[in-house]
Amino acid sequence: MRNIATGPRRWSVPSGTRSRAVRHLAAGAAATLVLGVTAACGSSEDPTASADQQELAEGEVLTITTFGEFGYDALIEEWNEDNPEIQVEQTKVSLWDDWKNELNTLLQANDGLPDVVAIEGDFMPALVAAPDRWVDLSQDEVKDRWLDFKVQAATTADGELLGYATDAGPEAICYRADLFEKAGLPSDRAEVAALMTTWEDYFALGERFVEKVPGSKWYDASGSIAQAMLNQVEHPFEQADNTVDVENDELKQVWDTVTTHSGDLSTKAAQWSDDWTAGFKNDGFATIPCPGWMRSSIKANTGDPAPKGVVWDIADVFPGGGGNWGGSYLAIPKSSPHHAEALEFITWITAPEQQLKIFASLGNFPSQVEALEDPELLKAEDAYFNDAPAGEIFSNRAAAIEVQPYHGPLYSDILGKFQDAITRVDQGKAPDESWATFLSDVQSLQ
Repeated sequence: MRNIATGPRRWSVPSGTRSRAVRHLAAGAAATLVLGVTAACGSSEDPTASADQQELAEGEVLTITTFGEFGYDALIEEWNEDNPEIQVEQTKVSLWDDWKNELNTLLQANDGLPDVVAIEGDFMPALVAAPDRWVDLSQDEVKDRWLDFKVQAATTADGELLGYATDAGPEAICYRADLFEKAGLPSDRAEVAALMTTWEDYFALGERFVEKVPGSKWYDASGSIAQAMLNQVEHPFEQADNTVDVENDELKQVWDTVTTHSGDLSTKAAQWSDDWTAGFKNDGFATIPCPGWMRSSIKANTGDPAPKGVVWDIADVFPGGGGNWGGSYLAIPKSSPHHAEALEFITWITAPEQQLKIFASLGNFPSQVEALEDPELLKAEDAYFNDAPAGEIFSNRAAAIEVQPYHGPLYSDILGKFQDAITRVDQGKAPDESWATFLSDVQSLQ
């Protein structure tokens, strides 16, 4: 992949020194945040109170916890070199679900939270619905920085901005060109794209594939296909007034489609499991729903360089139109005693030029308007994926998105129960029985 961050930096903290203007802006914003709430130190007695604010002491670091791979290692090194007064230390948790569970525990205890918290996009509605423990990050410096739907998902009814968006997840289809050839199917990315413009075509092509390549499946996991299809449903679990509605026709159609095809086309591995990871190494499947960030998982699990004869490619298509999967946020809990420093740091690391560097090194697609207009991004190719024009493809996929599923406060929890239900079917449970358990599980959440 070309280095897409070699051009002049358009916004940055000057090297070797802290930006006084940015620090004053951040401090002013943080001061505004804590006005109107108690000035007492945050404690378990009042979890909505902001902690007493203080500068970092000698030897003290600003802490951030992320999950998966945000691509921050090199950027934090750069920040630490340029900002000796605000040293940042990152803790990385492998899976969002693990960090989500720990985060909920820390919130209940009102103790032990880092200064900066990474939040998966599906969980952001829970913060928006209960904003009292989170800092309002609104400031003129970041106005109009992000795509509208990313800002809206992190903004409360009162106009508070609770998270700075990191990436977006416009989806394409990544596929094994060598396995397509083995099945006698076209492997050219333009021809592949033309064969799967609808979900009906996608599944029909899969039936042809598994007939020709015994032992290999069409897609990586039933759960990933379910997620991909849900990303095109306007109200998958909750209506606009947050009323839970999991017996709607569109959700049932996703369920019926996925469970009907899982026996023939799916590996039946739970996504992110050891079996799922192994599928990349043993010709386990031919296609995978592929937001930009998925490329790093494909590369890591397949091996870099890829084993001899293995050829991954990217088709500029997503069945049914467009879809967005993922995209995270950085938030600051009120329990942090370093709001100003944390705000300065996340303002910098979510700036367009930093996101372009991450796209170049990792593949996470930016959510910043200015980054999406960068000519080097549009020209970017990915050598690992058969020199696919990744920048152009994911820009096209972003433009194809027409539906943003409504994410109410329970979206993330209900999604987990839905995925559990899919997994039960893969493990042999009858679809009707697993669906009934899903309905019961959702009822218990309310």
